[in-house]
Amino acid sequence: MSEDFFIKQSEAFLATVARLFALEGATKEVAVLANSSSKVEQTDYDNWNGGTYLYTLFLEISIPLYVQLQNEIEEIQQNIFDKLNQVIPDGSNSYFRNVVITAQLSDDPNWREKAKNWLSGSHINNQGKVRSDNIASRVCDGLLFRSQPEIFFYKAIKSLGVSFAPLPVFIKGGKKYKRIEPDFFIIKDGLMLVVEVDGDTVHQETPAEAHDRTTMLLHEGVYFERVKASECDTFEKALECAQKVIGIIERHKASR
Repeated sequence: MSEDFFIKQSEAFLATVARLFALEGATKEVAVLANSSSKVEQTDYDNWNGGTYLYTLFLEISIPLYVQLQNEIEEIQQNIFDKLNQVIPDGSNSYFRNVVITAQLSDDPNWREKAKNWLSGSHINNQGKVRSDNIASRVCDGLLFRSQPEIFFYKAIKSLGVSFAPLPVFIKGGKKYKRIEPDFFIIKDGLMLVVEVDGDTVHQETPAEAHDRTTMLLHEGVYFERVKASECDTFEKALECAQKVIGIIERHKASR
């Protein structure tokens, strides 16, 4: 396998590895692979067995995602490295030697002003950031989201002028601690409704698990509505979905 061919095939290697991790439920590895900019470079050569080319995979991820995973970066690097070399065809004279995950460098010319705002407490939020089984790896308007359909739904519901919170954190203390991070929490006409955007190929839960997770809000009179990611995979479809959700709230209001 020539050097150029190996580099050209690197995207296929990554796609295959991401799919394998997804089938195993390895959320963190999938999040890194799916939300990174990647580069493969030959970084070493060995004369063994007629010549062996050794490569390093460089993955740059967003700063918010890096912060969420920083204590597990070495483990994730090793897992991706192991999986990559598993999918290289037999007889190849090219292999991966290293996987390096780094945070993307910021080229924001206003970073000093934003840093000062952070020090003053501006733009700090309580969005969900720590669920390791379903990482919020995407950013829009400075807010965290778990998928592109969620971002489309966020833009759609915002355009309707409704009060809502994307990916908020709710905690219930007492003898049995509970924590829930719903995708969206909407307040309208005195009613509260949670919207969950289904369709994540990695994170799956049974109806029983979903019920147990949402009980703390259901018992407080919060309504729940689940929508498919396929209903929000464009802004136009997300807007139609958001309008449908608002209609559901209005029907609940009328039935009271």
